[in-house]
Amino acid sequence: MPKTDLILLHAPSVYDFRKLSIMYGPVSDLIPSAPIFEMYPVGFSTIAEYLNRYGYRVRIINLAVRMLKSARFDAEELIRSLRPRAFGIDLHWLPHAHGSLEVAKIIKRHHPQIPVIFGGFSATYFHRELINYPQVDFVMRGDSTEEPLRRLMDCLPVGLPVGLPVVRHGRHGRHGLVDERGYESVPNLTWKDDNGEVHENPLSHVPDDINHIVLDYSHVMKSVVRYRDLVGCLPFKDWLKNPVTAALTCKGCTRNCTFCGGSAYTMKNFYNRKKIAYRDPELVAEDIKRIQRTLKSPTFVLGDLRQAGDDYADRFLEAIKGKISNQVGLEFFLPPPEVFFKKAQDALPHYSMGASLESHDLKVRKGLGKSYTNEEIEASIGWALKHGVERFEIYYMTGLPHQTADSVLETVDYCDYLYRKFNGDKRVLMFISPMTPFVDPGSLIYENPEKYGCKIRYRTLEEHRRALLQPSWKYILNYETVWMSRSEQVESTYQAMLGINRVKTKYGVISEAEAHRVESRLLYEMDVMREIDGIMGDPDPEVRAVKLRGLKKRVDKYSVASTAGRYKELDWLTQLFTGGRLRNAGLFNFRLMGILRTVMTPSRIVGGSE
Repeated sequence: MPKTDLILLHAPSVYDFRKLSIMYGPVSDLIPSAPIFEMYPVGFSTIAEYLNRYGYRVRIINLAVRMLKSARFDAEELIRSLRPRAFGIDLHWLPHAHGSLEVAKIIKRHHPQIPVIFGGFSATYFHRELINYPQVDFVMRGDSTEEPLRRLMDCLPVGLPVGLPVVRHGRHGRHGLVDERGYESVPNLTWKDDNGEVHENPLSHVPDDINHIVLDYSHVMKSVVRYRDLVGCLPFKDWLKNPVTAALTCKGCTRNCTFCGGSAYTMKNFYNRKKIAYRDPELVAEDIKRIQRTLKSPTFVLGDLRQAGDDYADRFLEAIKGKISNQVGLEFFLPPPEVFFKKAQDALPHYSMGASLESHDLKVRKGLGKSYTNEEIEASIGWALKHGVERFEIYYMTGLPHQTADSVLETVDYCDYLYRKFNGDKRVLMFISPMTPFVDPGSLIYENPEKYGCKIRYRTLEEHRRALLQPSWKYILNYETVWMSRSEQVESTYQAMLGINRVKTKYGVISEAEAHRVESRLLYEMDVMREIDGIMGDPDPEVRAVKLRGLKKRVDKYSVASTAGRYKELDWLTQLFTGGRLRNAGLFNFRLMGILRTVMTPSRIVGGSE
């Protein structure tokens, strides 16, 4: 096995998910991940590619996927067998507060001298609390840590205690120039010295653009060969069946959605990003072309192309025109005009659109920082359908400020109205899910809950870590609103999901069999949730624990690894349109010759070559 400098580990949301009885419910229904959020952040890929340029060997191991794939897989035994110079763990999304810290604890149990580095949005927000856990040595802060992490790797000792400022290590020419100033010179870094004293370096590395990073999936393919580990590299459990890739347009945002931990407000106040950093649209187009050389699967463009102005969108569409046969998924933050869809149709033979509308109710939507009207949305949907869009996905949420249980159910009526308006067009797909499990730390609602009619139940990282061990998603929720209690939110969410499922069946968007599968799952979960509520009413904690353990088989029927009852229409990730009909792509998604060429092509190294 080749020597590895950095191993990036992605933990499950709850490390003990295979043993504990937790009803996760619909918290991940609208993303590729299972409820344990096994999909690692895109930053893993950009970090691995960037460090590879400087000669560092980086391996990604998705522990969550390995644990989902096999009940016999022993994560601790694998960790014990690893010997990198450093381990990196993401705490990007707060639902990983339990699993990430447990994995770090295991690392320190077997490798007390190997540094453990945390990074991600949540790690940044809670960095002062996080660094005080004994299993954490470094916290890399900010939204762009590729270069700071490289500089930290230049400083790390080899086989010596973490706190020693040993900096004369690394292969000159492969790892760049060694920084002789030590950890104090690394931007964005929070760290502990030998005496346990915490140091907080300035969060000064906030690049104005992101042209220096690449979402290059070839690194993952080479890693599969190098480490003989296919499963550990998978972005999420079913990626081989449903391979989806991403292209990154920016870091930061121009919008201020009140619940979002990536809003302009949050980025400015907690990640020192005063303005959005874009990737040149021609480079984004080149990223998608590079993906197409090895995969025929869809690529989702992260961020609204029009966020930087119509010129940015026009440049992207011009750069990609006639070059792509794969499906490209686009999203919008503001409803685009008809001319945008005309240009998209001209440039992309297969394209889809997605929009998070949150609610049909304008008052609710405005309370979230979104002021466009339903008429504007409906106009954009009509133009998209007119100009060749193959899917138009609309997402709603529950548990929002100003939203009552009645308002949630009225969203179902609005979905019915939209299908009537567009003659039951099957390209229109609508979904609803709870805003769970946590309101993002740093968001406007999290920082000013009273202003938005909310109560935040957990404030510290430790409180969130413990909350993840609660027996159902109702008790995991870190907030509630003055308009709905947690119980009302749970009940209205399930009723709305049932309602939209029935609406889609009514218009033939999904089959009767699919509708029955989804409805059976939802009704089953509602019944189990009521059982859990009954158990939680028992005043004896030991009795509660015994009864909850007895529910595990029932809970696991639709929880964690099971995909039964989840939305099959979200499987556009593995489908291509052919002659107006969906065709399951399966292994057709992989270009074997392109993969072979990629694996055999040496990586470009700054200052040298492999």
